[in-house]
Amino acid sequence: MSLRLPLSDVSVLDLTRARSGPTAVRQLADWGAEVIAIEAPAEATSGEDATGTRHGFDFQNLHRNKRSIVLDLRAEEGKAIFFKLAQRADVVVENYRPDVKHRLGIDYEAVRTMNPRIIYGSISGFGQSGPYRDRPGYDQIAQGMGGLMSVTGLPGQGPVRVGVPIADLTAGMYLAQGILVALYERERSGEGQWVHTSLLEAQIAMLDFQAARWLIAHQVPEQAGNDHPTGIPTGVFPTADGHINIAASGPVMFRRLCAALGAPELVEHPDYRDGASRSRNRVALNAALAAYTRQRTSAAWVQVLNEAGVASGPIYSVDQTLTDPQVLHLGIARPVDHPVLGALQVVGQPVHLERTPQPAQMRRPAPAPGEHTEEVLASLGYDAGAIAALRSRRII
Repeated sequence: MSLRLPLSDVSVLDLTRARSGPTAVRQLADWGAEVIAIEAPAEATSGEDATGTRHGFDFQNLHRNKRSIVLDLRAEEGKAIFFKLAQRADVVVENYRPDVKHRLGIDYEAVRTMNPRIIYGSISGFGQSGPYRDRPGYDQIAQGMGGLMSVTGLPGQGPVRVGVPIADLTAGMYLAQGILVALYERERSGEGQWVHTSLLEAQIAMLDFQAARWLIAHQVPEQAGNDHPTGIPTGVFPTADGHINIAASGPVMFRRLCAALGAPELVEHPDYRDGASRSRNRVALNAALAAYTRQRTSAAWVQVLNEAGVASGPIYSVDQTLTDPQVLHLGIARPVDHPVLGALQVVGQPVHLERTPQPAQMRRPAPAPGEHTEEVLASLGYDAGAIAALRSRRII
C-alpha cells in the first residue's frame, strides 16, 4: 500500500480567512493536499483573526496541515510571487468579498492566463453576482436569510440560530466538493475552471426537505421545537433523571415503541392510529408517551428501546459526546503536536477510506504567521539576499 495520502499530488494556494474558506481548505489539507496559506502582513502581525487568537482552539482546529507565508498582494513584487506560486498550483481558494480579488488583480481570469489548469474556488456571502453581491456576509446573516432560524427553536419563541456556524461550515464543505469535482473533470478536459458558492446558497441547500415543502407542496415550515417536523413521534422525552431522544415514526417503529414502553393501548387509540392522526395530535401523544418514559432512567430506556429496535439515544453535553465509548472507538479526535502548545487534539475527518491511507494524525499543527516564507521562496529560486531584500521592503 502506498503511504501517500489521497490528495498528496494536489497543491493549493490558500487566500482564505475567517471560517468558510478555511473549512474548504481543511478538507483538502487533511486528505494530503500541499497547502500554502498566504497571509497579509497586517493579519500576520495582529496575532488573531475572526476566529480568535492563533493559539486558540478555533484557529488550531481550522488551520492544521498547511504551511504559511506572509505576502503583500497589494505590492507588485508580492503579486509577482503569488503568480509564480499559482503557475505551479492546482487550486486557489479565496473567500474575499467578490470585488476584492478583482481589485487585487488575482481573480480567476488573471490566474487562468498564467495557468489554464487552475481550479479557482471562491466563497462569498451571497454569490459572485446579483443585487446582494457586495454585501458583507456572515454565518448568522445567512442562517436568517436562508430560512433556518424560522424553523429552529420552540414554537412561538421567535427565530433561533443553530449552535454552530452551519452556513460557514457547509459552504466550505460544498466548495471542497466542487473543487474535487473540478479536479476530476480536469482529468478529461485538461482545463481548470472557476468554482464558487455562497453562504446563502449553502444554507438553503441544507434546508433540504424543509425547502422542498415550499417548492413542491407550498407549505411554509414552522418551528417544531424538539419534535421532528413531519415524523411523529420523534423528539425529546423526559426520564427519571433527564431526557432522551426517541425516533419512532412510521407504523412499525410506533408499535415497537409502545410495546417496549408497556403501552400497547396507544397503538389502537383512535387519535394515534396512523401517521396523519399522530401528527395532528402530537402534543397529546407526546404527553402520553412521557408518562411512561418518566418512570425509568435515561440509561435504562436507551438500552431497552435499542434492544427493541427503536432508535433512542442520550442527549449529551459536548464533553460527554467526546468521551462516549463509541466516539472514542471511532477516533474522530486526532492528535497533533504543537511546538508551543504541546500535544493537542483536533476534530478529525468523519469519513473512512478502507484501502487508502487515513490521516490518522495531523501532519502539521496550525502554522505560525510566515513560518514557511523563506522555505517557499527558496523553492521558487529566491536566494538569501533576495529574500532579505523583500523582507526589508515589507513585501514578505
